[in-house]
Amino acid sequence: MGEKANFDEINNETSSIIVDIAAESVDWSKKCIYRIPPCVADLKKTVYVPQMVSLGPYHHGTPSLSAMEEHKGRALRHFLKRSGKPFSSFVDALTPVVRDLREAYNNLDDEWQDDKKFLRVMIIDGCFVLEILRTTTTQTDRKPQDYAWNDPIFSNHGKLYMVPYLRRDMLMLENQLPMRVLEQLVTIQNDDFFKDGRLTNRILEFFNPPMRYTEQFDECLHMLDVYRRSLLGKEPEKSKKSFHIHHGGDEIIRSATELTEAGIRFEKSKTRSLRDISFHHGVLKLPLIIVDDLLESLYLNLIAFERFHVGAGNDITSYVFFMDNIIDSAQDVSLLHSCRIIQNALGSDKMVANLFNSLSRDIILDRESRLNEVHKLVSDYCQKPWHKWRANLKHNYFTNPWASLSVIAAIFLFALTIIQTVYSILSYDPSP
Repeated sequence: MGEKANFDEINNETSSIIVDIAAESVDWSKKCIYRIPPCVADLKKTVYVPQMVSLGPYHHGTPSLSAMEEHKGRALRHFLKRSGKPFSSFVDALTPVVRDLREAYNNLDDEWQDDKKFLRVMIIDGCFVLEILRTTTTQTDRKPQDYAWNDPIFSNHGKLYMVPYLRRDMLMLENQLPMRVLEQLVTIQNDDFFKDGRLTNRILEFFNPPMRYTEQFDECLHMLDVYRRSLLGKEPEKSKKSFHIHHGGDEIIRSATELTEAGIRFEKSKTRSLRDISFHHGVLKLPLIIVDDLLESLYLNLIAFERFHVGAGNDITSYVFFMDNIIDSAQDVSLLHSCRIIQNALGSDKMVANLFNSLSRDIILDRESRLNEVHKLVSDYCQKPWHKWRANLKHNYFTNPWASLSVIAAIFLFALTIIQTVYSILSYDPSP
């Protein structure tokens, strides 16, 4: 009996553990907004911390961002006036989901367990975002502005001089609002500007990514997630198949210059999707990328999101790692620019090279990434004897005009020697 009792007790403990694991899985699935830990943030602090506006609880109350609170209040008043509903209507609409909204944030301070305080920040910040979207995106069906012509934020002047800084802050991982907040506010307000599922389109118009879906995204988590999906585009058919995982061999792809020496040509992909990278018959196709002042902050926050959000994938991380491998110097940037793959709006080619080299710092590449197949094809191509010999010959003997002339002269003399030898043999007369 004693052994049976112990066995039953062990079974009960095991069942309890299984239930706890299931509950933990549900809790983790709700997280989508994360604090950047010091081990990551210390590498480049300024790209993760908002400089002008706080959105959500993480940076709320930061003294350096307090000036924007006045503008948030004005945005709220305009939002409520246009909706014709009191503030309490929006509180009542979000109260049933307040727990889910709070659980979207990882590692929140205890002060945010107060529902009223938390919802107040969600609504005020959400209204501010929606008013920014409404007053800065250009649409022919937009109603006349109801802000003063000289408003410091919600005017043409603000759009030109202030909104670029806001745009940067609004794409930081720690500075996100759950998409559900914006969707609920839009539903209660019932503004034609956001009707018929246009919220995602308005967000894309505001951030103006290089490419957009022609259809609505499904279940976006926040604005950074919307932007990320726009960069990746639709999942290509080939990516749905199993990948051939490459182990061993040449693990690092050579620089663009060295790949060219090995006979590889670079061409611009048909789309600007970061997934649209392929290698066929010695041609490596890469999407066009515009390198500007905002790219570093944007990509590091996207990489952080993929790092901390389980299930987000690793497409952005893989792309950055891939580009870092083929860009070692200003010469590589210049080569990719000549192939219309890089547009440099940052400054010198050396600055672009340094940027990509710094972006991939502390990145661990998943062997099962989508670019693994391309990586293997390029590596195998470079390892073939003819391509390897060609690369070595070009690198060692054709890197400058004098070396090239020396090789040509040597070949010419060698050819003359052969011709002379053949002529001597043919002219030889063995008769006495």
